[in-house]
Amino acid sequence: MMNQKSKLAGRKQVSLSRKVSRMVLLGTLVLGLILMAVVLCLYAVAVANQYIAASFSLVRGASGVLSEMEDAEPLSLEVMGRYRSMTAEERAEVNTKAYAERFTDLTERDDYRSIRTILGYFLESSDVYGLYLAMYDRDTEALIYIADPDERDAVLPGYWERVGATEAGKFLSWNGEGMLYDIGRMEKYGWICTSGMPLKNSAGETFGFVLADTTLSGLVPRLTGFSLQYIIIMAVLILLFGWFMMRRTGSMLVRPINAIAKAARTYVKGKEENGRTDGSFSSLNITTGDEIENLAASMMTMEKDITLYEDRLARVSAEKERIGTELNLARRIQADMLPSIFPAFPDRQEIDIFATMKPAREVGGDFYDFFFVDQDRLALVIADVSGKGIPAAMFMMMAKNMIQTQAASGKPPHEVLEKVNRLICRNNQETMFVTVWFAVLDLKTGILTASSAGHEYPVLKRPDGCFEVIRDRHGFVIGGFPDVKFSEYEIRMEVGSKLFVYTDGVPEATSADHAFFGLERTVEALNSAKDGSPQEILRTVNGAVEHFAGDAEQFDDLTMMCIEYRGIGKNHQGTHPRNG
Repeated sequence: MMNQKSKLAGRKQVSLSRKVSRMVLLGTLVLGLILMAVVLCLYAVAVANQYIAASFSLVRGASGVLSEMEDAEPLSLEVMGRYRSMTAEERAEVNTKAYAERFTDLTERDDYRSIRTILGYFLESSDVYGLYLAMYDRDTEALIYIADPDERDAVLPGYWERVGATEAGKFLSWNGEGMLYDIGRMEKYGWICTSGMPLKNSAGETFGFVLADTTLSGLVPRLTGFSLQYIIIMAVLILLFGWFMMRRTGSMLVRPINAIAKAARTYVKGKEENGRTDGSFSSLNITTGDEIENLAASMMTMEKDITLYEDRLARVSAEKERIGTELNLARRIQADMLPSIFPAFPDRQEIDIFATMKPAREVGGDFYDFFFVDQDRLALVIADVSGKGIPAAMFMMMAKNMIQTQAASGKPPHEVLEKVNRLICRNNQETMFVTVWFAVLDLKTGILTASSAGHEYPVLKRPDGCFEVIRDRHGFVIGGFPDVKFSEYEIRMEVGSKLFVYTDGVPEATSADHAFFGLERTVEALNSAKDGSPQEILRTVNGAVEHFAGDAEQFDDLTMMCIEYRGIGKNHQGTHPRNG
């Protein structure tokens, strides 16, 4: 929070009002330029249409007069006949004296002089650049002059110049609708608009065109003057529009946002100083009728919701703290119920035992126990209750007490499990169950008599050997059915033998990629410390499990117990099943 404030303080701040002003001015300027471009285009088109209309009207009038004359068609046919009779090499000499001599005699004809006189009259009475009679030749894509009245730069009959196929086709295929014209650029004259009107004979065949050239150079000065006037008008309009928009955005945007920001600062300050807000947002009076008003209303609702949430959070936190305290107390009570002082029997040299229980939650459902039934017989218990948490812990305490009570009577292991199973099944409405491995070790003979109620296989190490899994006969779990019978078996422990028992939290420990630790890795970990004490062996297995799991969350309770038999004398090894 402080780092964020320091960053904002160190950064140059620009007011929202100034940003809005800049945006409005920039927007109106861009809009004005766009409008200017559009208007100039429209104006240019309108002026050009004026030029085109004037020149087209001129050629239409001149063509009307020439079409009444009988001299125009013979002259045109004569010029085109001589042009088409020449070879391409001869036409290429258009600017030479030899080429001109082929048509010079035509200038002495009366029809040529009459046509020039008529065209000259129309030319003098107009503003067009040039007015002449000519004909397009589609095959050679050329415009051939027939009569030109311009005294300043007259073009003799037969003179031709290259035109595009588009222009020639446009004039030769005109259907009489609209105005006939073409706009192009010439190096000598710049942009030129050529308007035309065909001359047709009685058969409807075109034998010539009256053409007028209009230069568009006068368009630029007119556009320049128009642009200057437009810029002045637009500048005034932009300033007025910008001033209006700044006033409007100030009242509809800037001031409401500043009011919300001020309320937010007051809210934060009240929280930091005394934890109270005093209605920072509820005092806002924003009526813009848009998203800003919705924002202000949302902030008011948020302020009320946060207050309610904080009240609920305070109650929940207090309740959570109380539950946490009770869970810690339950964890300590559960830990106190399990043997936790080692060495467990310092005055008995025949046995060394060590056990640990690491719950997945505050309290667990696993338990272990060891106690003397009489002077020479040691009872060993390890169990795993279904489920986790408080219910499993309560069930565990009940099962542990029952097993200890029944074992104290001196019954064999299978009878102890059968009696405990019947007692639990009498009132097990929650249908919970527990797996149990229960054994009694005779410290004089080294014979261990055990019975399993669905529990994990024990792992045995003989003297000078390795740990190996004892795949005993499993009975059903305790708490399932009241009339279940359990079997038992014997293991003859030699001096130096070690027995490892555990719950499923060891082989089913899970890594980050959801792989199981497994029984094989458990045996490998045991054999890596097979010559160590029971405490060292459990420390090694626990370390292997933690290394395998890594950052994965512990899913199940982790309970282990290891017994080393140190009795006097040499015993024969063997496992002897015995049914209960």
